[in-house]
Amino acid sequence: MKFMGEYNHSIDAKGRIIVPSKFREKLGDQFVVTKGLDGCLWVFPSSEWEAFSEKLTSLPVARKDARNFSRFFLAGATEVETDKMGRILLPQSLREYAHLDKDVVSTGAGNRVEIWNKETWTDVSTFDNVDDLAEQMGEWGFGI
Repeated sequence: MKFMGEYNHSIDAKGRIIVPSKFREKLGDQFVVTKGLDGCLWVFPSSEWEAFSEKLTSLPVARKDARNFSRFFLAGATEVETDKMGRILLPQSLREYAHLDKDVVSTGAGNRVEIWNKETWTDVSTFDNVDDLAEQMGEWGFGI
């Protein structure tokens, strides 16, 4: 179950966004939304959330950085479900974290979906030199 693709839509006055049908098929009726890295929200199907949260709770609690990393994701997490129109209601705290106020982009990111403020997505998805990025990926064992 890999998520891929990019979908543009708007957030309504009540804080609801449409979950693209391709994503809804894989997410199911209930799933988890939490703060993500780089200023976006991460959306996990329940099974992927369980695996991710297990990794977080297995971090060493004696280490402050591990506690903070775990808190970042777990404290902001919320279970959501789609309504009859395929929308989810995002809590105010998550909308504020990701600066979601009008135009949003939902992107597939392998095991999760990411929800971005459109301007932020434009900034992070523009690669000045893809060749440099490809070289780095080769160093990480991702050869093409």
